[in-house]
Amino acid sequence: MFTQIITRGRFCAPLTAVVLFLALFAPAHAQSTTTLQGRVVDPKGAAVPGVKVTARSHATGVERVAQTDSGGSFQIASLPAGLYRLEVRSTGFQTQVIERLSLEVGRTVTQDFRLSLGDISQEVSVISGGNLIERASISVGQVIDQRTVQEIPLNGRYFLDLGLLVPGSVTPPQSWSAAIPVRGVGSFAFNTAGAREEAVNYMINGISLNHPGFSSINFQPSISSVQEFKVDTSTFSAEYGQNSGAVVNIATRSGANKFHGELFEFLRNDALDARNFFEFNSSEPPPFKRNMFGGNFGGPLVKNRTICGMTVDCRTSTRGAASS
Repeated sequence: MFTQIITRGRFCAPLTAVVLFLALFAPAHAQSTTTLQGRVVDPKGAAVPGVKVTARSHATGVERVAQTDSGGSFQIASLPAGLYRLEVRSTGFQTQVIERLSLEVGRTVTQDFRLSLGDISQEVSVISGGNLIERASISVGQVIDQRTVQEIPLNGRYFLDLGLLVPGSVTPPQSWSAAIPVRGVGSFAFNTAGAREEAVNYMINGISLNHPGFSSINFQPSISSVQEFKVDTSTFSAEYGQNSGAVVNIATRSGANKFHGELFEFLRNDALDARNFFEFNSSEPPPFKRNMFGGNFGGPLVKNRTICGMTVDCRTSTRGAASS
């Protein structure tokens, strides 16, 4: 679980301390998920039933186990997005292991196995599962991965600006009320795949974020709290309703078996700005100072069982009347 705090003022320390205390005793909540499926066959291509398939999260140590059916097929649903170790074991065959299998939010990934004859104690290990093909869905979309979310430069660190990286997405016209950038929180919508801005369905951890009146996003999650997200632009499955346009499926970050965290500050200041070319009343740029600082922290409460995390995002801003 990640808790975000966004304040507009000079001090946020008391509120931060309270939420930090509460977060340390809060259990982890479910995230937006992914599904792993596939088929296990022998060297001749015949289905192998009763094979044990284990998916273990690198971050939390949580394991999910499935067995192949009579047709050699298996499915592990509702897996949190992240890196997994996948192990396939069956008597009379060598054990196959994929050490690092990346499963992205909102995808149904197919990973097939061809087992070799041998002792179950013999292990064939592969470092990475490579580029997996999503054969179980006809939806058209793109995942904005964790590295992009956390490392790309963002003016204001507004989450929806990342939606413009998806092919077919553009900045909405500012003639509509929900699309107008609001001081401190950015724009509340974007256009994608030719759909109107109010036709996009925003979901965070499976819960709708849409404003009931404007059909725009209710609030923008802090960038520090977002792990990754997927934008489905067309032919998405029937589980997504409510809106006729795209679906933005957001997965938040969580704790892990190791304690981790970061502190940050993003600074904008008129000392680093140039005067507007068309501003003739002054030789100096208008006053503008913005400090965005905060941090996040996560770790285990009970190792391999209960994890938690939190993020704090504080802002102070002063702006001159002539600035834009």
